[in-house]
Amino acid sequence: MKTTTTLLGDYEFEAVNPNGNRVHIDMRAAEEKKGQSPTELLLSALAGCASVDLVQMLKKRRRTVNNLTVEAEGQRRDEHPRGFTHIKLHFKLNSPDVKQEEFEKLGHLAATKYCSVAGSLSAEMDHEFTILR
Repeated sequence: MKTTTTLLGDYEFEAVNPNGNRVHIDMRAAEEKKGQSPTELLLSALAGCASVDLVQMLKKRRRTVNNLTVEAEGQRRDEHPRGFTHIKLHFKLNSPDVKQEEFEKLGHLAATKYCSVAGSLSAEMDHEFTILR
């Protein structure tokens, strides 16, 4: 898996995957923003990943999913690196046939066991640097 992120302006970047799908990354002040910041994208990726897994698990159990919304909220350190210290996912499901206990169990599994984004939050990273002149 690979993406390429390119500088567009002082506070703007664009990330592209090999299929040409683009994501706008924006670090400007809130009133000037046109896209999400990297940390907002991380929360969105986590919520999206857990959502996909949860919906698939519910459908395998032949449950009706009329709508699913996940609100992701994160608290960050005050000092650098300003990584997340706590992330809360609030799942809101519209379904006539899913029981609360089942929803909580599958939601927890989706967010902690099956979501590859959640599993990647503690991934080991390597760095390479190249200067083009």
